[in-house]
Amino acid sequence: MDATGADVTENRAATGPRLGEGGRHVGHITAQLREAIRSGIYVNGDQLPAERELAERFDTARSTIRKVLLNLENDGLIERRVGSGTFVKYDDISIGAAHDIVGRVSPLELIEARLAVEPHMTRLAVLNATATEIKMLGSILNDLEQCRDDKEAFSRHDSMFHEWLARSSRNPLLLHLYQQINAVRGHDQWDAMKNKILSPEEIDEYNRQHRALFEAIERRDIAAAVKQIKDHLEKARQDLMGAAAV
Repeated sequence: MDATGADVTENRAATGPRLGEGGRHVGHITAQLREAIRSGIYVNGDQLPAERELAERFDTARSTIRKVLLNLENDGLIERRVGSGTFVKYDDISIGAAHDIVGRVSPLELIEARLAVEPHMTRLAVLNATATEIKMLGSILNDLEQCRDDKEAFSRHDSMFHEWLARSSRNPLLLHLYQQINAVRGHDQWDAMKNKILSPEEIDEYNRQHRALFEAIERRDIAAAVKQIKDHLEKARQDLMGAAAV
């Protein structure tokens, strides 16, 4: 890395992303740092801040940060080098592919893809999710339910919730597919549609569905969980059709 690149990395490590510093839960902090890596706030080769600094930034204990880093290491997003620190090792060539296809995908086509993937993904999550993964899903949902008046925050946490659901399926290929769906969902071209749909009242209704879905997963009720995710996606489809007609 040249001197300029080193300066940029040093500055990014020193200031760090402003990522909801008040979040204390392992699942929430893991999701925040995972998103920071995947979105390019931290890039391949960057050194993450030390455990002490991350604990201060997220207002939590160092033991919590150690669990977060273990999650990220298990995801293959970081590597910890004894005596040197923790470094990002995420260089996803599929990001470019997702950006290439986003302009060719309509909102309804996106929902069709989600309807094809998420019901079975949810079924597997009910069967395979560990107690820790369900607890993390609940933690993300708690944060999601605080986003009634913030469309951007709701969209970010909604993506985290559904991606954690994919992760809980314990199927790495389904997780990879859903990460591609999330990349399309997060593209700038969806902002106009999001702004038409996401009133506080609509956010409340989506979160009622999220809560019902989570409770079905928590009690290991496959039929109820699959029904909830289908109802959730059907509402999204109807909302998109209504917004497109305006």
